[in-house]
Amino acid sequence: MGKLEERFRKRKKRADLQKLILNTVGVAGGIGVALIAPGVFVALGKLGLIPHKRQADTIRAARQRLVQHGLLVWEGTRLRLTEKGERKLRLLELHNYQIPKPKRWDKRWRVLIFDIPEKRKGLREKIRRTLSAVGFVRLQDSVWIYPYDCEDLITLLKADFKIGKDMLYMIVDTLEYDDPIRAKFNLS
Repeated sequence: MGKLEERFRKRKKRADLQKLILNTVGVAGGIGVALIAPGVFVALGKLGLIPHKRQADTIRAARQRLVQHGLLVWEGTRLRLTEKGERKLRLLELHNYQIPKPKRWDKRWRVLIFDIPEKRKGLREKIRRTLSAVGFVRLQDSVWIYPYDCEDLITLLKADFKIGKDMLYMIVDTLEYDDPIRAKFNLS
């Protein structure tokens, strides 16, 4: 395996572990049992649920990084998700978000247009990566298209990225030269 592939795998594992920890703390409402209770790893190991002894160390190190970055905070012996951690978790979940697809296409395009100022260039790139991960197709740099209803996702994006009127959602009946786009979405 090449070096690039190996680095990608490690980064992906780290991101997956980060999401798992944030989810655990978020769902448990501050009680990340497997992350806090010292004897849990031993018990899980005896049950054969932890294949490698180093896995516990990896989880502890990942948890510590999340605390250092301000995504988690200790409250006594419990971990709590910070506001920054909640935003990060929502962003991670957006990348895995699947827009429900109806059985039949309603023959309307959902077009998303955004105009983010140059001083917020990082946000612009984050929006593009998110849209691409969800399945949108880029028509132009700040014009994206999708064939199914995704208004809920767009509302969530606007709230998470705090962009409001800088992003417009349109439902379009007719689009000139849409054959290549239909092909990308496997639409007849």
